[in-house]
Amino acid sequence: MGTPDDRAPLAERVERLLAVGGPLPIVAAGDPVLRGGTEPYDGQLGPELLARFVAALRVTMRAAPGVGLAAPQVGVGLRIAVIEDPAPVPEEVRRARGRVPQPFRVLVNPAYEPVGTRRAGFFEGCLSVPGYQAVVARPAEVRLRGQDEHGRALDEVFTGWPARIVQHETDHLDGTLYLDRAEPRSLSSHQAVAERWSQPTPDAAARHLGFELP
Repeated sequence: MGTPDDRAPLAERVERLLAVGGPLPIVAAGDPVLRGGTEPYDGQLGPELLARFVAALRVTMRAAPGVGLAAPQVGVGLRIAVIEDPAPVPEEVRRARGRVPQPFRVLVNPAYEPVGTRRAGFFEGCLSVPGYQAVVARPAEVRLRGQDEHGRALDEVFTGWPARIVQHETDHLDGTLYLDRAEPRSLSSHQAVAERWSQPTPDAAARHLGFELP
């Protein structure tokens, strides 16, 4: 049936969430809000409240730190996510992963589809699954459609690491965690990744942990 707070109007719940100030608490795996999917954004928050919510997502993402954050990760079941990646990585990593800087962007009601058949597998982590990473094989290029926070249409092709980010965050809006798509044998602690598997590609991890890459 849900608690009284669950039944409260969404705008009221977001107002209470923002009233605390500072970075928002990030929901961890196991909370149903991460699995329930989201409702399309259709003005539920209003322009001023939406702007404040987006600003709070940005603060929270940067403080974590992360390169993306979806509304369900702060307990809000709306189809909204933010991304930003300064990509402070060595040149060999940039080349291997196609990781290039991405400015701060708001994704409203996003949906993606693969472009072509090429797939790439790399370690991913998630702010809602702290302490671990796993290799996920994803389409190397996707077409993303949706809107920005001002209602302007978004229709763009992303490749490399930016494609991985938008897939990861859009998946959150569908109730999917990266672990659902990951190679189970690749699951590693952050420490293990840093000490053993931090080379630009997960080839060595695949050999030693016993899984296949695309």
